[in-house]
Amino acid sequence: MHFQFDHLVHFVDSPEEAKEALKKLGLHAVDGGKHDNGGTYNALSHFDLSYIELIGVFDKQLADQPAEKYSLRDTFQKDDYASGLSRIALRSRNLEEEAKRFKSLGLEVIGPVPLGRKRPDGSMIHWKLLFAGNPEEKLSLPFFIEWEETDEERRETLKKQGTIAAHQKGNLSLESVGFAVKDAKAVIEKWETYLGLEQGESFFDEGLSATGHRLKLPGGDILFYEPEGEGIVSDTLKKRDEKPFIVTISGGNRQEQIKVKNAIYRFA
Repeated sequence: MHFQFDHLVHFVDSPEEAKEALKKLGLHAVDGGKHDNGGTYNALSHFDLSYIELIGVFDKQLADQPAEKYSLRDTFQKDDYASGLSRIALRSRNLEEEAKRFKSLGLEVIGPVPLGRKRPDGSMIHWKLLFAGNPEEKLSLPFFIEWEETDEERRETLKKQGTIAAHQKGNLSLESVGFAVKDAKAVIEKWETYLGLEQGESFFDEGLSATGHRLKLPGGDILFYEPEGEGIVSDTLKKRDEKPFIVTISGGNRQEQIKVKNAIYRFA
C-alpha cells in the first residue's frame, strides 16, 4: 500500500478562532505550533492519525517568500490567502520510492525535503515533504509526507500530549474530503494511476446537487464532486475553481452540515 490519508489543510485568518469554532461543534482541537521559516502557524483537530490542520499566517513577509512549485506555500500564494480548504496530504513510509514512481509517470517532482517545527511543549517534530504535479492540470495533487516516527510512535506521542483525545461530539472518524471538479471521470482516472488507489461506486448527492466519485484511501477517502445543476459544487467552481470544499466526519451523535471559515463540515 502506497499511501494513507494524513491531513486536510484548512487555511484560515486565525487558527485560534477556527480552533474555538471547532470546539463549539464538539470537536477536540489544540494549538499546533509555528513553521518559523514559512511564516505560518497552526491548530490541529485529530481523528486518530488523520487530522485537520487549521493554518494561518503570522508573518506575511515570510509567507510571501518565493515558494517551491506545487508546495503548500505556492497554493496559499496563488489563492491570495483566501480562507477555505486548500490541499490534502497523504503519508508514505518511503518518499524516495514515490518520487521515482511519480517521475516515471511523467510528473514534475520536488523533494523529498526535510522539515521540522517546535511543538508548544518545546519538543521537536520532524518530517519530509514531497511535491508533485503536472503544469497542465488545474487541480493540485495532494502533497506527500513521511514522518520520522512510525504510526504507532506518533499515536503514542500525540495521545500523551493530549493532541489525540476524545471528541465531545462522539467517537468520530474522518470519513472523506470532497473536491469540486468539472470533469470527475478525467480527474479520478489520473489520480487512481498516480496514487495507486481503487475507485468506489459513484453516487448522487442531493444536498450538493452533484455526482460523487470515490477513491478509497485508508484514513479518509477522496471524493470528486461534479455539479448536476446549481448548488454548492457549482458555486465552489465559480468562486474558487477546482478545490476541496467539504470534509465528512462520521460517528457523531447528530447528522448536520455546518459552514466553518468558508468550508463545509458535514457530520454523517
